Amino acid sequence: MDKNLIQRTLSGIVYVAIIILCTTPIGAQLINSISPNLVKQEYLYYGLITLLLGVGSWECFKIMNFGNGYEKWVVFPLIVFVFYIFSKRFFQHGFYFDFRISEILAMVLIVIAVVTLFKFANELYYDSGKLIFTVIYVALPFSFALGLPKFSSFDDRFSLEVLFLFILIWSSDTFAYLTGKFFGKHKMAPKISPKKTWEGYIGGVVLTLVLSYFVEQYHSDLRGNWMVVGFLVAAFAPVGDLVESQLKRNFGVKDSGNIIPGHGGVLDRLDSFLICVPVVYLYFILEKFI
Repeated sequence: MDKNLIQRTLSGIVYVAIIILCTTPIGAQLINSISPNLVKQEYLYYGLITLLLGVGSWECFKIMNFGNGYEKWVVFPLIVFVFYIFSKRFFQHGFYFDFRISEILAMVLIVIAVVTLFKFANELYYDSGKLIFTVIYVALPFSFALGLPKFSSFDDRFSLEVLFLFILIWSSDTFAYLTGKFFGKHKMAPKISPKKTWEGYIGGVVLTLVLSYFVEQYHSDLRGNWMVVGFLVAAFAPVGDLVESQLKRNFGVKDSGNIIPGHGGVLDRLDSFLICVPVVYLYFILEKFI
């Protein structure tokens, strides 16, 4: 058997296991079965997002190849500051999903950063542009991710929004790949991601909607309507992949890192997640007014 396949399979299993343990009550239950009341599930989830933020920030920093200006010394303190603001809300249950100007502005900045990457890439060759893009592209999505689950210290409840978000993203990627492989003819973005096709995109949307139907049927306790979430994930997950592909293409990089053997870096694995999180977060805001 191909050693690379074995490596990819084993690292993939470990990666998925860590996601499950940190986004469901299973992780805390396992640890607390060994030593009672040692950890709460929200701490495991916060640790996961913090770790992914740290590694993802370093990978983006390396990809963009900062110069010797002050910007490279400012980027990480700014990322920490942004994440700290959202961290306070996470531990104080401060995510109310209302129209806060700061949150809407943050989402507008994400859109501007994506547009800049595709249409005004020359701006990212300046260290000031690299600084702004890195903070927006990495810090804001991971910060918004803190607001997705609901939890309570009184009854050890921790909701499964993030787990199912990951599952829908994985399903979208898998279904799009398989549909594109067997039926793909029309290239979606040949210069950025030659293997992506419109047939694969449509297949990913349709089949992810089928999966999201069952999520909605059997997990009605989740925030929002998961048929809508499934559509948003399937529609925007490929965008996340294209964004990271364009970023690496602009700076001549093949993989964002090698922390996950056979799969690349954190940004390679979470490119869709970085775009889907703010989209789903925005939906949860709008859903309150529908």
